[in-house]
Amino acid sequence: MPKSRLRKKADYTPPPSTATAVKISSGSRSWVAPLMLAFFLIGLIWIVTYYVTNSSWPVHSWGNWNILAGFTFIAAGFAVSTQWK
Repeated sequence: MPKSRLRKKADYTPPPSTATAVKISSGSRSWVAPLMLAFFLIGLIWIVTYYVTNSSWPVHSWGNWNILAGFTFIAAGFAVSTQWK
């Protein structure tokens, strides 16, 4: 059986670029991580304080809405975390 011919492909070389270079920012903003952690901790402390004090702290008149306030701080921490690069 005759051997088939091998085709050699030319190496790919990209065409020369005439576009200007885009400057990519290096790293993340320095305020993102501390603010994110602060929101997480405030939310956690808010909820734990509410349960430990039998709903007399942080805001007595809010009742169970204190749980929502704590989770709002935690959600704000997740929202800030989207800015982290």
